[in-house]
Amino acid sequence: MAKVSTSISIDSDVKAKAQALFADFGLDLSTAINIFLRQAIRENAIPFAIQREDPNADTIAALKERDEMLLHPEKYKRYSSFSEFMKEEDADV
Repeated sequence: MAKVSTSISIDSDVKAKAQALFADFGLDLSTAINIFLRQAIRENAIPFAIQREDPNADTIAALKERDEMLLHPEKYKRYSSFSEFMKEEDADV
């Protein structure tokens, strides 16, 4: 089967991490992409589930707290610097 060259844009960090991962499997990036494409053709679909990540309970609570702080900033102490905050935290310990 004839090979063709294809150009794709990939974030440089993603490319480097992918190359390192695939190297552990003894694959180069081109071979790994070919495996993905062949599997997609075989399954007539993306060969893995694509879904949105639902935030966990801690993240939901943090987002609600942030919203509350934005709505009622007068209820919360403000610090002029992180150092000021840390001094107070250290004093409470």
